[in-house]
Amino acid sequence: MQQQVSVITLGVGDLQAAKRFYGDGFGWTPVFDNGDIVFYQMNGFVLGVWFKHELEDDMQRASVPGSGAIALAHNVGSADDVTRLIERLSQSGGQLLRTPDAPPHGGFRGYVADPDGHAWEIAWNPSWRVDENGRVTFGV
Repeated sequence: MQQQVSVITLGVGDLQAAKRFYGDGFGWTPVFDNGDIVFYQMNGFVLGVWFKHELEDDMQRASVPGSGAIALAHNVGSADDVTRLIERLSQSGGQLLRTPDAPPHGGFRGYVADPDGHAWEIAWNPSWRVDENGRVTFGV
């Protein structure tokens, strides 16, 4: 079976707050927005932001717990980019979880949560290449 992810969908309580975080914070432009769900074309997959109650209905689950122990990651080109993006995301409705610092394994990273608590690691790793299409190559 092919190793790939097609769509990641995040359940949100306030779609406008999510659009501010992802649009103003990351600077992403939706490829689809019908007022209930927003899709962003990513580098090889689609990110969906959908009302949590609609996602629960679609999965036929009575209640889906919060974001849990999961982190999405967005790699950038430099350590300075980590700090700048975390500041912009925080100003766009995000919650600072971890001030950027250098982990023991190298690079530079920090964490911010979107308005619904989905954790994002913003990271720079000198050993990982990010190409012009935003695709990350592990350990180059």
